[in-house]
Amino acid sequence: MALDLRLPARLTAPEPGWTTEADVVIVGSGIAGLTAALRLRESVDKVLVVTKDQIAAGSTQWAQGGIAAALGPGDTPEQHAVDTLVAGAGACDAEAVRVLVDEGPDAVRELIALGAMFDHDPDGVLSLTREGGHHRDRIAHAGGDATGAEIQRALVAAVHAAPDIEVVEHALAVDLMLDADGGVAGLTLHVMGEGQRDGVGAVRCRAVVLASGGLGQVFSQTTNPVVSTGDGMALALRAGATLRDLEFVQFHPTVMYLGPDSTGQQPLISEAVRGEGAVLVDDEGARLMDGVHPMGDLAPRDVVAKAIMRRMLETGRPHMWLDARHLGAETWQRRFPTILGVCRGHGVDPVTQLIPVAPACHYVSGGVRTDLHGRSDVPGLYATGEVACSGVHGANRLASNSLLEGLVFSRRIAEALPAELRPWAEPAPDERAPALVAGDVRPELQDVMTARVGVLRGAPGLAEAAAVLDKLAGRDAEVVDLEAWQTTNLLTVAAALTAAATLREETRGSHWRDDFPDRDDDTWAGHVETTLVDGVAEVSFTPSPATDGGLA
Repeated sequence: MALDLRLPARLTAPEPGWTTEADVVIVGSGIAGLTAALRLRESVDKVLVVTKDQIAAGSTQWAQGGIAAALGPGDTPEQHAVDTLVAGAGACDAEAVRVLVDEGPDAVRELIALGAMFDHDPDGVLSLTREGGHHRDRIAHAGGDATGAEIQRALVAAVHAAPDIEVVEHALAVDLMLDADGGVAGLTLHVMGEGQRDGVGAVRCRAVVLASGGLGQVFSQTTNPVVSTGDGMALALRAGATLRDLEFVQFHPTVMYLGPDSTGQQPLISEAVRGEGAVLVDDEGARLMDGVHPMGDLAPRDVVAKAIMRRMLETGRPHMWLDARHLGAETWQRRFPTILGVCRGHGVDPVTQLIPVAPACHYVSGGVRTDLHGRSDVPGLYATGEVACSGVHGANRLASNSLLEGLVFSRRIAEALPAELRPWAEPAPDERAPALVAGDVRPELQDVMTARVGVLRGAPGLAEAAAVLDKLAGRDAEVVDLEAWQTTNLLTVAAALTAAATLREETRGSHWRDDFPDRDDDTWAGHVETTLVDGVAEVSFTPSPATDGGLA
């Protein structure tokens, strides 16, 4: 199946005005990118980290709840695996899940040894809590609800203490440079305000590790920061990599509702608040999750998001409510100081008031298809973290598995990549047709994706979204700038997502089709994969056995 929409085969950009070299270039500076950098520096001569904003500006710093691993008494990797597989609704790669849960505890311990300061109880024991989909208290957290910020702080400090890691901030990865065999030969960058490296340049390299995060800015409301514009996925697709399972976009059920006109990054109300006992209610005070799922308010995220959306559709209300008043002021101050401050900053005191919540785009479980050591199908191109599809998350990511995935699979890339470093190669002449979409089409793109390819999807809406994207693709940029590059990347991943969601005619995990409301393992157990062929997004289905044992 092809979406009848031509996409840029590469981005229009000036010829590189400067050149540098590194053995490995890492794109992104969150937990996945910095873990890869710290590990690779031990066995690679030169590592260069490039990041679109400042080194601490990605999604990792916004992670509130924590990082999941079998670290508590009575917990085991096997139990963690079962919870992950059930949440993934039959679309996980069982071997990838096994890698995650088996290697996760040591990865977290290594992070603590690096200097990340997690919360402990008065006896000095690591404090663990529970989130949706978990049957054990296995979420390690820091600063109550500031886990990502603490992890980012520790990793940034370690990178700054490693002079052999070079960091270039305010740098957008534009496109890969490929050799005559289609393998990585380098990367073009646009650097903003770096003196002699200002503007577009070229980094000659032997490998690229994508750790560039997700695509949340495809939608009007998201928990993702402004830098999450799908750059890594779009770059990989243009270079010949395969995107897998892009239709599985997780909408976090409890994002603070700020009104119908609020767009961009929205305040997340961590699932850990429900882990401490908060409950979802409607306008009448009725519990939303009663009778919906055996785990109640701690059901997997797709179940909770659908329950909220159903009640919103039934009542015509734009949001539901999270009731955490019974937690009390002391618990709020100790466990959730960041969320408490954010809520109060928006005029809601959760100690005494209900919090208005509605689902918003949070995480994409799909991405660049990789194997268990982060290899893509482009020689020399690796991917890790949210930009990648390792197979861990399936159709619906289990809460707090994302930070763990970045840790575990970046470590595995660092194990494999040094022995696989390709020889230096000359970039081949780039015959891909360049194009660029006007930056001012972004609001229209986000509006149609939110309305037609959001939480609830159907064939008519998906067809409408494809038609709008086709129209926007014809709006050529008059100015070559950062906004046009990012918007073109957003259009590219939006088209791939829409095509994948159109092909998968069932409801599974975070992919909800109102015209195909049931899960269908007979037909749709497997993966939807997207490639770019002559500038056209081609989607196909690869069958595989369902991997949750029929538990979901």
